[in-house]
Amino acid sequence: MLDLHVMAEFSRTHCVSICAFLVPATLIATIATMIFTALRHPQARVWQAAGVAGFFAFIMILHVATWLSIGVVMAPTYILLGLASTCLLTNLVMIVLQRRLALNM
Repeated sequence: MLDLHVMAEFSRTHCVSICAFLVPATLIATIATMIFTALRHPQARVWQAAGVAGFFAFIMILHVATWLSIGVVMAPTYILLGLASTCLLTNLVMIVLQRRLALNM
């Protein structure tokens, strides 16, 4: 059984390591989605890249939520939340754009 308290403590204890992985991973995966869309790769590849980027962004949102749940209100928490939200929105826009580009071909 998953204990959310233990997972939240793990997230806060290893914050630097988690952020050092999630920030570049989210950005690289989102950029890959944008490149695949711009180069008109198949829809499956765009969806796959967007799914990976969305997963990383969602994990980052959960990580930031552990800090917000204990009342940590600092600039890095909002910056990371904004980054993850922007990446999620960008990936959704790329999926819609890719579908529109595919219809125009």
